Amino acid sequence: MNNRVKDVLKRGGVVIGSFVGLNCPDLVEIMGLSGFDFCIIDTEHGPMNPESIQHMIRTAELSGMTPIVRVTQGAETDILRVLDVGAQGIHVPQVNDCERAKKVAAWSKYFPEGTRGVALPRALGYGLRPLTEAMKEVNQETLVITHCENVACLDCLHEIACLDGIDLIFVGPYDLSQSLGIPGQIDHPLMKETVARVLRITREAGKPAGIFVTSVDEALRRIEEGFQYIAYSIDMILFSQICKQTISDLKKK
Repeated sequence: MNNRVKDVLKRGGVVIGSFVGLNCPDLVEIMGLSGFDFCIIDTEHGPMNPESIQHMIRTAELSGMTPIVRVTQGAETDILRVLDVGAQGIHVPQVNDCERAKKVAAWSKYFPEGTRGVALPRALGYGLRPLTEAMKEVNQETLVITHCENVACLDCLHEIACLDGIDLIFVGPYDLSQSLGIPGQIDHPLMKETVARVLRITREAGKPAGIFVTSVDEALRRIEEGFQYIAYSIDMILFSQICKQTISDLKKK
C-alpha cells in the first residue's frame, strides 16, 4: 500500500479531493477516473458502514484515488473498523483537546507507534503477507487527520499539531463558524481571522493543513494561502449542481 496523498503532502505539494456522502461505488469510480487525488467517505453524516465502504475503498484504489474515511465519532472501534477494511487515512471530527488527539493517534497505529488492535483483515493482506512487515507498512502509510472545527480546539491546537501521530489538521469551516456564533458566515472577519490562525499554528508545527471549500475560486484562494489538502464539496452537491444547471440551460432554449 502506497499512500500517494501522504507522499505528495510530505513533498510540500497540494492534493484535491471531495467528500462522498452517497453509498455509491460508481460515483467514487467516476471521481477517481476524473482525476481527484482522494475521496473522503463520510460515515459521520453519511449512511455507510464498514461493510459498504469496503467496496468504495476498493473502487477508489482501482480508479487511482486514495481512499480516506471520516469516522463517526472517533471512538477506538470506529477507527479500527474503517482502517481494517482498507482506508488509507481517517478524518476524525471534533478533536478538541490534546488527550483525545493522543488517543486517536494511538488507536490508528500498531505497536510500537500505537495500540491498534491486531487481526488479519484486508488492511494486512488477509494474513497472506508477513505480519510484522505488513504492520510496519500500514503504520508508515496511514494518514491521520484531525478536525479543528470548534473554538475549544484553538487553545490546544499547537500541542495537537505537534503530536507525532497526527499528520494533518483539517478546518471544518461550517462547524467552526457555528462554534464561533456566526453559523454559515464563512467570509465573516472573525472566521477569516480564526482560519488564518489555524493555518499559521499548523504550519509552525511543521504539518500540512486542509480545509473544505465549495467553489473553484475559494479552492484557489486557499491554496494561495498555504492550504495543501483541499476537500472540494461533496458528491451529492456536485451532481445536483450539474443537474440543476443543465435543466436551467435547456429550459432557456
